[in-house]
Amino acid sequence: MSTLSRVIRRDRRAGRALLTGREPEVAGSRRPDPLSELGLNVVADRGSGGQVFLREQKHLAQVPVLVPGAQVVHTPAVRSVLRTVAHAAGVGAVVCLYGDAGQGRTVALQYALSQLPHPARVRRVHVGVHPTVPELRRVLADALELGRRLPRGAGEADLMLVHALRQPRVLVLDEAQRLPGPALEFLRGLWDHPDTDTALLLAGAGSERALRRVPALASRVLTWELVPRLSPREVATVMAAFHPLWEDVSEDDVVWVDEHVGHGNLRTWAKLTSHLTAELYGKSRAVVDRGLLERACARLMGPL
Repeated sequence: MSTLSRVIRRDRRAGRALLTGREPEVAGSRRPDPLSELGLNVVADRGSGGQVFLREQKHLAQVPVLVPGAQVVHTPAVRSVLRTVAHAAGVGAVVCLYGDAGQGRTVALQYALSQLPHPARVRRVHVGVHPTVPELRRVLADALELGRRLPRGAGEADLMLVHALRQPRVLVLDEAQRLPGPALEFLRGLWDHPDTDTALLLAGAGSERALRRVPALASRVLTWELVPRLSPREVATVMAAFHPLWEDVSEDDVVWVDEHVGHGNLRTWAKLTSHLTAELYGKSRAVVDRGLLERACARLMGPL
């Protein structure tokens, strides 16, 4: 035994591989993850069942909803946003799209933008919290793909932005409530310039209050578009269209969920659907009953 130990130490010092009795792995494609289509991953632990984790966010109209298989539902609110965005893009207007967080405002907006006849003209402007005018100028240049060509001088930089906006554009600023007064006034100046041809879509929870603080811009808003929460009478129909999981859930159970947890908030319903999707995976004859709904609601909101 001591001789074997000396041989092992010698081989290690010499950098030679130490062969063991393990069978070699065969190169080639592994079996696909059975949960890949759901965007889920199983982490198995010896002696216990696998735990399901979300591996990646699934998107609905470019918005993460964590629910594979979800569909945009043409609710009255979505249809209204479609008309408003098409109208604004057609005439180059200013629009304010507002409503409480989670009510489907961003999904409706992104879906409406995707339906425009010239989606390439859409430019999404990503703003931080309370950006200064120079910071807003820079993100506008990035959105318009001006890059490093933007001059350092404010006057010359603004002229370059105006020149880029001579072609018909749709500028979209979500979370517009982050913009302070000077930044909103700067946007108004760009939109008002006689050489620009752009629609300005300002969206966000509280964006209407931010715009009201800048009367010169608020007076130019063509449409104030509120995206409301789902009404109790809409929820069952909308959720059955949103995801097939809800098709066989009784209306009484849907009403119970909405009264206790959902409250007409689409984001809350999407998260609940995600919990149920994970809970039901792999169960051939799974039924969404009150007990399962109570457990999913408790995981989402805490004990009821």
